[in-house]
Amino acid sequence: MAMENLSKGKLLIKYVTPSILSMVSIFLFSIIDGLFTGRGVGSDALGAVNIAFPFIMIFTAIITLTNVGGLTITAIRTGRGDEKGARQAFIHSFALTTIISAIFCILGTVFVDTVTRLLGANDYFFELARDYIFYYAIFFIPCGMCMAVNGFGRNDKLPVYVSVCVIISTAINIFGDWLLIFPMQMGIKGAAIATGVAQTVGMLMVLPHFLLKKGNLYFEKIDIDTELIKKIFLRGLPGCISSFAPPISIILHNYRILELLGEKSVNAYAVIGYIAAFSVAVFNGTAEGLQPLFGQCYGAKKYKDLKWYLRSGLIIGFVGAVVIYILLLFFATPLCVLYGLDAETLDITVKAMPQHSIGYWFESFVVIISGYLYSTTRTKASAAINILKGFVIIPLTVFIVPMLFGPQSIWFAFPAEEAIMMVIAILMLIKLEKDLETEETLD
Repeated sequence: MAMENLSKGKLLIKYVTPSILSMVSIFLFSIIDGLFTGRGVGSDALGAVNIAFPFIMIFTAIITLTNVGGLTITAIRTGRGDEKGARQAFIHSFALTTIISAIFCILGTVFVDTVTRLLGANDYFFELARDYIFYYAIFFIPCGMCMAVNGFGRNDKLPVYVSVCVIISTAINIFGDWLLIFPMQMGIKGAAIATGVAQTVGMLMVLPHFLLKKGNLYFEKIDIDTELIKKIFLRGLPGCISSFAPPISIILHNYRILELLGEKSVNAYAVIGYIAAFSVAVFNGTAEGLQPLFGQCYGAKKYKDLKWYLRSGLIIGFVGAVVIYILLLFFATPLCVLYGLDAETLDITVKAMPQHSIGYWFESFVVIISGYLYSTTRTKASAAINILKGFVIIPLTVFIVPMLFGPQSIWFAFPAEEAIMMVIAILMLIKLEKDLETEETLD
């Protein structure tokens, strides 16, 4: 048993550690954008990016539909030893991701004015937000492909290489931000272009693995399978809905904060989102790293191992959230100063950050449980958790908390929604685990 646990521990480290590092690096794209944008363009540019960013997040959410669906099916079929079926799931998923990326590229360039207004940009933020959306959307196709090859690379025994590529592309993004915003004076456009170029380079570093057939997953003749396409969308739906929660939360918070507290508080909320993103990176990185292990254990009916990985994921997520919260308590001011904030925005940010960030304690459980459920084909349950969160609990808390406790309590709306969702997710998990070993294993 000790050796078995040691083996699982090594696999946990092998998959989860690089995945967390990858997610932290991905979030650094936006965080570094914020640092350079705040210092090179100004505090108002931070608010504009915060208004624009939900469109990028919605794009990511839709891409999650095809990526997570394909990854889940691929992992389960790999666990069964069905390599041909796993490859077909990969190819279908990659093709769907590319098509969706092209559609969003058109929306973000041809219809950019309409998109910017729908995101809630008033005249104060419109031009800056419009520019950020347009120049980011130009790169949506390689960005979508980058997310696809990174996910499937981790499933095809490349977790460390994928993480190295993500870190390299992050370094390129940092250099590009500096170059385009400062020496070249391109402002907010430069921030968007630097991120798009960096993700394009990241995609080009991983794609040859599949083109050159270096693993079990590679491109071959696609046998178009409508049932497989439906299954990909079905398995990816919970992850997609889950990814919709952050942009919905940001859009609603932006509306309410602008209404209750004004433009300076919108700028402060943008900085809070940048810095607290490290917590999200830990949760999502843990969930993504565990996804191949969940799927393969489920496909091979190794239920004890499956539950061990779940417990480990919950512990990692919660400990990460608490550690980051403690660090923010001590280092919030110097971190916020890096963004070049004016005195009023800095004061608002430092006071509000600890209140808002309590929510990450609870969100860690919700993200890991949801990832576990969709990785083991409990799609309806995972979707139910994320639908409740994104379309019911978030809108209610954002509007009700300030009504009951005053405008400043808007910073506690996020902790309230996540605490409610944690209780719901845990209760649902307890109920479903009772029947796990008697259910038929599906993909």
